[in-house]
Amino acid sequence: MNIPNKITISRILLIPFFVIVMMFNFGWGTMSLFGAQMPVHHFVGALIFIFASATDWVDGYYARKYNLVTTFGKFLDPLADKLLVSAAFILMVELDMAASWIIIIIISREFAVTGLRLILAGEGEVVAANQLGKIKTWTQIVAIGAALLHNTIFTMINIPFDTIMLYVALIFTVWSGWDYFYLNRRALLDSK
Repeated sequence: MNIPNKITISRILLIPFFVIVMMFNFGWGTMSLFGAQMPVHHFVGALIFIFASATDWVDGYYARKYNLVTTFGKFLDPLADKLLVSAAFILMVELDMAASWIIIIIISREFAVTGLRLILAGEGEVVAANQLGKIKTWTQIVAIGAALLHNTIFTMINIPFDTIMLYVALIFTVWSGWDYFYLNRRALLDSK
């Protein structure tokens, strides 16, 4: 297994640590950061999430730079993103940081595109993430990061940046999902 794929797997392995830190108050208290009050365990969880998210850029950069792009990596990388982001979004509903209807739409799109990829893989086609899909992922990551950090920095200027970014992520999520299905409609219709 090459290094980019190992980095991708490390992203998946960080998910349980992220979930545990976010869900259980270890008695670490609260903190104030740029006017935002938050439990320390949320801050630590946000750092784990941000670090795990950054590995997405690292593995992709490394794979392209050293020509280590593999079929396994093309499948595993977006799956790791979906697992991490889905875990974070579900936690946001649990912690009352996001409306459940938004998260249902986002996660439904993720399942639908994963299903599309599986159908196409059965036909011998591997669908790598396109630019719109990458924008979708990064808007989701920014929305999650802002929420997990309790809208730090923007609290001082009274802008609901986390909520704004959640709606931006929703728009890109729906748009990129439609795009994947539209671009692959022939292969999908012709699949056996």
